Amino acid sequence: MDRYLGSELLPPFFFGVGAFSSIGVTIDAVFDLVRKVVESGLPVSIAIQVFLLKFPNFIVLAFPMSTLLATLMTYSRLSSESELIALRGCGVSVYRMVLTAVILSLLVTGMTFVFNEQIAPAANYQAAMTLDKALKSDKPSFKQQNIFYPEYQDVVQPDGTKNRILTRLFYADQFDGKRMTGLTIIDRSTKGLNQIVVSESAEWNGSKNVWDFYNGTIYFVAADRSYRNIVRFEQQQLQLPRTPLSLAEKSRDYDEMNIAEGFDQLEVERLGGDRQKIRKLEVRIQQKISLPFVCVVFGLVGAAMGSIPQRTGRGTSFGISVIIIFS
Repeated sequence: MDRYLGSELLPPFFFGVGAFSSIGVTIDAVFDLVRKVVESGLPVSIAIQVFLLKFPNFIVLAFPMSTLLATLMTYSRLSSESELIALRGCGVSVYRMVLTAVILSLLVTGMTFVFNEQIAPAANYQAAMTLDKALKSDKPSFKQQNIFYPEYQDVVQPDGTKNRILTRLFYADQFDGKRMTGLTIIDRSTKGLNQIVVSESAEWNGSKNVWDFYNGTIYFVAADRSYRNIVRFEQQQLQLPRTPLSLAEKSRDYDEMNIAEGFDQLEVERLGGDRQKIRKLEVRIQQKISLPFVCVVFGLVGAAMGSIPQRTGRGTSFGISVIIIFS
């Protein structure tokens, strides 16, 4: 019985994967690529390569929809032709008949996780790099100007309330991929003493996890806003976070990161204190975790709805699937 149900479930499943992924990539990528070919002179060979690299992302989205389509179409056909009634007459319970759909859903869940975690992010990143290289070959893979990084901290007030204050501000005029120039750092992390660092250039020292600043001045400002000391230097090492360098380097888009990379980026954003970016990244990570399990839900919904005694054809089942997906 499982072999028979499996042979009935697989054809509509593969049909759904092909149909839904093709529709998705056509709507999202094809029109944009055609516009770039016509307006920006993008080579057709590069456009085809980017088109193929976009497919895994839409295959991931097609897996849950195809699971719903396959279970709904298969069990609707079995119900309309009274095959489910015959199986129940042989002593097979409804739960046993639906078990095959559950097993298929679990297998598709695993496939979705692998695609969503390993294949799709790498393909999306490669597509973006290929497109950037073809259209803007002289564009560096890092942010060149206006490196701005604020760091915040929650401070408990005497009345017990918390105020979010700026503890450190990092700014650099230029970045060439290795060295930053035109730096200004305001450090308020030490209570009662503020520091203002103005430096010609700086580099990250990975062996010591410090910043090497060159040709600059450190202004020590007391709590009464008076200058306590002024130190001029040719080279000075300061223990500041590496986060500004991480932000300056080209970071991947949400769709180009797997879950582990998403959590790493989340730590960087939390240091920056931008709550909107933090919340958006948290939502994207939760989406990546939850998406594979949608296959199980859709599999159960499709099997349950299809098992209801009715007279529906494949076209009706396909229409119901589309309505459920987009509702």
